[in-house]
Amino acid sequence: MKVPYSWLKEYVDIDVTAEELQDRLFSCGFEVEEMIRPGAEISRVVVGEVTACEPVEGTHLAICQVNCGEYGSGIQIVTGAPNVYVGMHTPAALDGATLPGGVRITAKPLKGIPSNGMMCSGEELGLNEDLYPGAEVYGLLDLPKDTVPGTDIREVTGLNETIFDISVTANRPDCQSILGIAREVAAVLGKELKMPATDYTCSDTIVEGLDIQVEAPDLCPRYLGHAVRNITVGESPRWMRRNLALCGLRSISNVVDITNYVLLEIGQPMHAFDMDQLQEKRIIVRRAREGEKIQTLDEKEFTLTGENLVICDGQRPVALAGIMGGLNSEITEKTTQLLFEAAKFARDNVRRTSRALGQSSDSSARFEKGISEAITELGMARALHLIQELNCGEITASAFDCSAGAPRTGKHFRASLKRINDILGIQVPAEDVLRILRSLNFEVEQDGDTLEVTAPRYREDIEVGEPDLAEEVIREYGYEHVIPTFLKAAAVTSGGKTPAQQRRDRVCSILCAQGYNEVYTLSFYSDGELDMLRIPENAPERNVLRIQNPISANLSIMRPLLAPSMLNITVDNLKKGNMEGRIFEISNVYLPGKPGEKPEERPHIGFAAFGDAEDFFTVKGSLTALGESFGLHFDVERAEDVSYLHPGIAAWLLCEGERIGVFGKLANEVTGELKLHKDSKANHKIYLGEIDYEKMMSHAAASFRYHPLSAYPAVVRDLALTVAEETPCGDLMKEIARACPLVSDVELFDIYHGAQIGEGKKSMAFKIRFEPENKALTPEDVDRFVKKILGNLKFRLGAEIR
Repeated sequence: MKVPYSWLKEYVDIDVTAEELQDRLFSCGFEVEEMIRPGAEISRVVVGEVTACEPVEGTHLAICQVNCGEYGSGIQIVTGAPNVYVGMHTPAALDGATLPGGVRITAKPLKGIPSNGMMCSGEELGLNEDLYPGAEVYGLLDLPKDTVPGTDIREVTGLNETIFDISVTANRPDCQSILGIAREVAAVLGKELKMPATDYTCSDTIVEGLDIQVEAPDLCPRYLGHAVRNITVGESPRWMRRNLALCGLRSISNVVDITNYVLLEIGQPMHAFDMDQLQEKRIIVRRAREGEKIQTLDEKEFTLTGENLVICDGQRPVALAGIMGGLNSEITEKTTQLLFEAAKFARDNVRRTSRALGQSSDSSARFEKGISEAITELGMARALHLIQELNCGEITASAFDCSAGAPRTGKHFRASLKRINDILGIQVPAEDVLRILRSLNFEVEQDGDTLEVTAPRYREDIEVGEPDLAEEVIREYGYEHVIPTFLKAAAVTSGGKTPAQQRRDRVCSILCAQGYNEVYTLSFYSDGELDMLRIPENAPERNVLRIQNPISANLSIMRPLLAPSMLNITVDNLKKGNMEGRIFEISNVYLPGKPGEKPEERPHIGFAAFGDAEDFFTVKGSLTALGESFGLHFDVERAEDVSYLHPGIAAWLLCEGERIGVFGKLANEVTGELKLHKDSKANHKIYLGEIDYEKMMSHAAASFRYHPLSAYPAVVRDLALTVAEETPCGDLMKEIARACPLVSDVELFDIYHGAQIGEGKKSMAFKIRFEPENKALTPEDVDRFVKKILGNLKFRLGAEIR
């Protein structure tokens, strides 16, 4: 929120510099994000008096002699401005001057005539008509004749202003205004707050037929309306236009400017309806009807629902409550009578409507944080005072106050000085506590340790008594007084990560050692990602959590699996020329729960490998290394029913017979739709996988036991088998290991197809390693083991020794 320093000084006698005030505001909880100085870039631009002016024949130029006070008189400046004249006081940029935008002025000839600077227009100084009168005139800026030559132009035009851009937190809606910040400044500086004038006089006139009704008091607990007639629409005074301009608003007309001025000054969004445009001269605050439409002041049309609150004139919506007025009742130069509105709307409803319609405004930003009824009353009174002060209308006796019965007093509660100090952990003297609370407009009565406290009506954020009072006290007393101490129940711990965190880190380390790079992706994507992977409509993955108000259509569901995220990262890399790589992510997937239950967030490991060097077995090897690091043995079985993986090059990952994940080559149909460069071999070498992290860890031992290496040498035998072509290698390896407990490793080292093998057959050669336990293995022992293995293979898989 932008707060001009000069505007603050209208309410508080500030006797510190802008830099000091910035520090004071920060100390009491208000961060000044930026100090904006409109004239910061301007230098060596002063008031110049034109003492002589001679036209240059045959050109539009004129040679001027300019008196710049202490910078010199008789300075020759050539100008082409049409409005220059002798005696004119105007900005003169001298040799070496700088203008907004970093423009540098130097002495140089113009059409061969020496010129020692430049005389400036208002636009060249960054001024407009609201900031300084005459700034938008074509030609030089004509300054008053009483300006002293040589005076810095920033002082004359107000460009030496400082504007604080203050971050107001959501728990302090009472500070969404110049007055709200002024209250804090007055308290922190120990100064008196000068309230803006709110007095006005009503005539005896009653506007016949005017009526206001609130049909949705739960969404509009307070609605004030006041009729003003004999309106004279015209220009606002300079002080009002300047203050609005410093806050970034352009002047429109006196009546409209009053509503904007009250918004900025008091923090109460106001709206003015042209009563001649109201049908039936009625105002009804109600929920919108399904399909009802409204066109707002910015000429956008919206279709409404029953969730939206509207202001109607008896037949049609004329404003979107808390957000923006309607185009059908705006104030124009023909307006002769108006109805002022000041209201308190439910902030959650304004927020939902604003998000759902994609329409926001300065008003909605304030209503979303919250407006108190005290501010609503003050805002209406201030607007009516300004109508009278600017003499632009007659305030009638037609006033309306529709209330849901909210209290007209601040929250009252009892507090203990001791408990306040216990919360702070320091001893703040009782007189300081009372002084601070009273400076913040709390009514406080002390009886020993007990305080009877009444909060200001505009402080609706005060909820829980002593904790809130402790916060108010310490931010004014000073956080530098806080002494670091342990809580009463605190204990010194060794710190460090939990076992679960250590296991997670270990997974990351193992995968990184296998050449994978960790990535982070968003937790949501769209149904299109599931379509990309050809996930069937009836698949469990299609039962997803949908976001009610997504940032975009591409981020509309919480992801039920990580594979789409991994594939998107892979495709991005390939399109950017990174033709090989390995990536992984440990993150949650989101699974809907039963009705009335919270959804399940389940951690998965998603991974991808791509490049010409990758194949099924390189990926399987990296997973084997991951399992072995946790003492796990992974088995695989063919996966032919995973929609996005090649049915012949995909496998379920098993641990102790339980499926814990899946991996394999990306299906050709999916690869073909990725629009990758066809010349790249890596296009056909994309492998995806996903592991249920919790399932994997459920099989991991909490600790490892040391098993000594055998004292006897291992024996290795090669075994060549003839099997049917369709027999999986994994099934053979599994049966070999199952047949003999001393088999420690089985490795496939050859596959052969040939006429001598037979049609529909293949030969597979394995290297089998036998590890003895408590005695050396004899050739007879090994022969017996091999015979048993062959028997099992023949019985279960029809394998024959070659």
